[in-house]
Amino acid sequence: MSTNPNLAETGGGIGQRALTAVFFVSIMLGGIIGAQYFHGIPFVVLFGIISALSLWEYAGIVFPDSDVFHKLATAVIGLLPYVFLGLYHLNCPGSCLPAILYASMIATFMLFTSELYAQSEVPFRNVGMVLLGAIYVGLPFVLLNLIAYESGTYDYRTVLGLTLLTWTNDTAAYILGKRFGKTPLMPKISPKKTWEGSVGGAFFTFLSAWGLSELFSNLLLFDWLVLGVLVVVFGSYGDLVESMLKRSYNIKDSGKLLPGHGGVLDRFDAFIYMLPFAATYLLWIR
Repeated sequence: MSTNPNLAETGGGIGQRALTAVFFVSIMLGGIIGAQYFHGIPFVVLFGIISALSLWEYAGIVFPDSDVFHKLATAVIGLLPYVFLGLYHLNCPGSCLPAILYASMIATFMLFTSELYAQSEVPFRNVGMVLLGAIYVGLPFVLLNLIAYESGTYDYRTVLGLTLLTWTNDTAAYILGKRFGKTPLMPKISPKKTWEGSVGGAFFTFLSAWGLSELFSNLLLFDWLVLGVLVVVFGSYGDLVESMLKRSYNIKDSGKLLPGHGGVLDRFDAFIYMLPFAATYLLWIR
């Protein structure tokens, strides 16, 4: 969930951006916290939609506008593991877990088969970009599902904590970088992202990690601080990697769904990139 350092370049006035932000935050918090009272169903639906939209935007970047088939293939193959795992956590029979592997493999091999008839000049490039979308965008949300369901029961606290840490890092880095930033972090990729902003974002992220340790008892202070480090380091890389992707295709935003903020992938680039590392740590300490 990224506060893009190039936000000032994104269309829409301050009022429009603020209104979008309020709506976005309300939906996110309502879906994450409210799911505690509905067996996790709003959480599964919310992040399923976010995953699908992010995959569609990624596909829109790497495939031409007219290539609807590969866009759909990217969304379907990338979303399959999340859907099956989400159904499993919502009391789907145990056979759902192996079905994740089977369905993903069948869909992938059907994609290979379709390329035989498509007569594309770059068939393996097409398949590769579809599978890259599944790895880059789809699988992190699968890991989020595993984080949210500890011992088979939905618990909003860790998901909410990771969300707040990411928001804190992105927002503080953007504000402080805009106010005090002088030293570019990686000028060829994201000219407005600065070391000063990154350090400021890290400080407030660690402060938020301490606050979360006081608020939630499911993790120790040390664990929240480790997650804070992962958010600062890999969340920042996630923002840069998505910027690199967009620059490779000479576009400014991944989409236009969020007025004044760009696309869904723009807002979740840091969160997505951080998830594999946070999930690895969380599943290890469990």
